[in-house]
Amino acid sequence: MLGRRQIINSKAGPYFWLTYQEAYDAALRMGSAMRSRGVNPGDRCGIYGSNCPEWIIAMEACNSQAIPYVPLYDSLGANAVEFIINHAEVSIAFVQESKIPAMLTCLPKCTSYLKTIISFGKISSSQKEEAEELGVSCFSWEEFALLGSLDCELPPKQKTDVCTIMYTSGTTGEPKGVVLSNEAIMAEVLSMDQLLLETDKVATEEDTYFSFLPLAHVFDQIMETYCIYKGSSIGFWGGDVRYLMEDIQELKPTIFCGVPRVYERIYAGAIAKISSGGALRKALFQYAYNYKLRNLEKGLRQDEAAPRLDRLIFDKIKQGFGGRVRLLFSGAAPLSRHVEEFLRVTSCSVLSQGYGLTESCGGCLTSIVNEFSMMGTVGVPFPTIEARLESVPEMGYDALSNVPRGEICLRGKTLFSGYFKRQDLTESALVDGWFHTGDIGEWQPNGAMKIIDRKKNIFKLSQGEYVAVENLENTYSRCPLITSIWVYGNSFESFLVAVVVPDKKALEDWAENHNVTGDFKSLCENLKARKYVLDELNNTGQNHQLKGFERLKAIHLDPNPFDIERDLVTPTFKLKRPQLLKYYKDIIDRLYSEAKGTKS
Repeated sequence: MLGRRQIINSKAGPYFWLTYQEAYDAALRMGSAMRSRGVNPGDRCGIYGSNCPEWIIAMEACNSQAIPYVPLYDSLGANAVEFIINHAEVSIAFVQESKIPAMLTCLPKCTSYLKTIISFGKISSSQKEEAEELGVSCFSWEEFALLGSLDCELPPKQKTDVCTIMYTSGTTGEPKGVVLSNEAIMAEVLSMDQLLLETDKVATEEDTYFSFLPLAHVFDQIMETYCIYKGSSIGFWGGDVRYLMEDIQELKPTIFCGVPRVYERIYAGAIAKISSGGALRKALFQYAYNYKLRNLEKGLRQDEAAPRLDRLIFDKIKQGFGGRVRLLFSGAAPLSRHVEEFLRVTSCSVLSQGYGLTESCGGCLTSIVNEFSMMGTVGVPFPTIEARLESVPEMGYDALSNVPRGEICLRGKTLFSGYFKRQDLTESALVDGWFHTGDIGEWQPNGAMKIIDRKKNIFKLSQGEYVAVENLENTYSRCPLITSIWVYGNSFESFLVAVVVPDKKALEDWAENHNVTGDFKSLCENLKARKYVLDELNNTGQNHQLKGFERLKAIHLDPNPFDIERDLVTPTFKLKRPQLLKYYKDIIDRLYSEAKGTKS
């Protein structure tokens, strides 16, 4: 059921496996131990750490005793763990060994509710003492297991019971707790099974899934729950991105879930190898690629489009995924069309791109495998979901036009029950049973959905990180060197750039102190001046605790303020983002290519 690589002489060796029986017994024991600590059905349990067998065993221990589990993760910001523990009233937490120091740091502010900490591994006596002084008991994994037994009685469970509360980044400040019921989770899992049954092949005991996308997010959690439902094996990565491909080679998975950034790396690596292989091999590859692409476009299934070429030419790319992969899933952000096409042609497996949110319990739209016409889209609704578009007149999107465009709204069994303790947010997001996603979609003639925009000024970078751009602009505006700033990023890029209007006097003072001559316009074009302003902006960001992906990689200095004449701002000086992008399009493209040039 659950596998991880054994560390032998500080090197990762082969995968070592726990059977379904062993994992089941461990989960029952841990669940029983939780009850012995006074944790009852309905109380909340935190799980904090990277993907590993203990994460899943802790999750299943909670499921066995009807205890909602709350994933804790620190990428939501420094105080997020503390906030979630207190907001969700977490009374017990399973914590990865390496995260225990971080947990102890925020412990003084969490003791109203948190009374027990269990390490995924060991825990030192000094750590135990530190926690006990604050009234919190700590256990190693082995110690805690001894408190439980296998002949404990399991409480009855209802479909409507809360299964998990998953916190997701809010647009303004605090994370929101998305409440998911047993019914929503199971409806999602059964939905996936139904889709695969009708369009490809369901997972079986012969399948192996590679677990590396964070279990604290809904996408990977649903995938692993589905694998458990079907009796498939789950192999965990070692946690170091440098050895990610090595882990894949060792595990040889049949099912692989990635985000665009991972697939883009695989694509770039494959293209580099093909280019360095000499003219003849390159021409041969191109011939095979075009031949198979034509057959896929004609409607042939992946495995029927060019089986001989798959063996002769494309097998090397299949080997990059370990050699056994049959199903590739992509989610979290849009996958570039050229990367999607490349993988569909060369990976010797089917690829499905989906769309989902924590609030929809993961995937709610998915492209159908072997339906080549759905490429570049997120496909059609899951069996348990209805989707509709709602016009957004202020952005010029009309759901009733010939090409229907509007905000994607969802209704169905896999929707969340609400935001924990936030009735106000629940009521604004769920209207008459329809969840308003904030994403703008366009229905294609074949019934597939294409994501084209975001209703609010929040977007994802290619690695799946959310960026609330107005908050960033407010932070950067505190830098005394600038008068205004427009920050830009999109789902196909992994970093941010900006157009900045510098403060005339501040820039001229800097020029005088550094013996740089020229008028304000030429100073804005000066590379040293640009670097100076960029460094100062990032210093401001650092001082205000901005995360790495929120920092700027490149900027353009414009001597002219954003004005109404060029239609770049509203009469109240709010930025008009689509118009700014249109106006500065060439400059933005140049900033990205410059930044990538300096990065490589």
